[in-house]
Amino acid sequence: MLSYPPAKINLGLHVLRARPDGYRDISTVMVPIGLYDALEIQEDRSLAPGEMHMERYGLPVPGDPQQDLCVQAAQAIHAVHPLPGLRIHLLKGIPIGAGLGGGSSDAAHTLMHLNERYHVGLPPEALHAMAARLGSDCAFFLRNLPQWATGRGEVLAPLALDLRGVWLLLINPGVHVSTAEVYRHTPMAEPAEELNELITRLPLTEWEGRIVNAMETYVLKAYPAVARVKQLIREAGATYVSMSGSGSSVFGLFTERPELPTLPVDHQGWVMRL
Repeated sequence: MLSYPPAKINLGLHVLRARPDGYRDISTVMVPIGLYDALEIQEDRSLAPGEMHMERYGLPVPGDPQQDLCVQAAQAIHAVHPLPGLRIHLLKGIPIGAGLGGGSSDAAHTLMHLNERYHVGLPPEALHAMAARLGSDCAFFLRNLPQWATGRGEVLAPLALDLRGVWLLLINPGVHVSTAEVYRHTPMAEPAEELNELITRLPLTEWEGRIVNAMETYVLKAYPAVARVKQLIREAGATYVSMSGSGSSVFGLFTERPELPTLPVDHQGWVMRL
């Protein structure tokens, strides 16, 4: 079975407070977008039951493939329901360290795929808990709709956000930004108004300067390439421009289809409709 895990963008992001578990409480709105990886999981009877073999293609992914979140997701399912030997093939189209959630999406789709294919029978709340243990935003990708995320990103509520007809220009400047580094340098502060209320009340034309990613302050200074991309998208006429997550990708929202600017060779860019 072949599936296509999507990327996401963040509309606003506030770091609220420290948690006893070492994480931070956040508030953000996440929206799935039409940029995908491709994931295929094949049964291989030459492998021992529960043995997972991971192969990755496309964009380079650092680290041992056997420690990939997809393997960890498959092992989590195997711990509650025995699985045969599996070969996991992942074609990466979503950049790594880019604030787009590709690894989390891959893991979430591994959970859903195996739960369905092998009739594991885990209900949505059990899949959610399993995904949340794998990563803070993994659970978001279990449902393909905009959601308001709080807690460390795993407390989710569907959001009545209609972006039909809005165009997205997304640019990745080809630099890897460490999420842990950005969290260390982002001040914690409570917003004056809850993000979910603000984002559904204001029209898109009033988001600029009101729907804010608090992580931008550090990233734009520490990574000048990200700041240049943000300015490039603003100059293209975007109604709203923001960095996604902890970076390094930046996106702009447009009421009409934008042209993809000429980019340096190490940059990637996409234009799509939401």
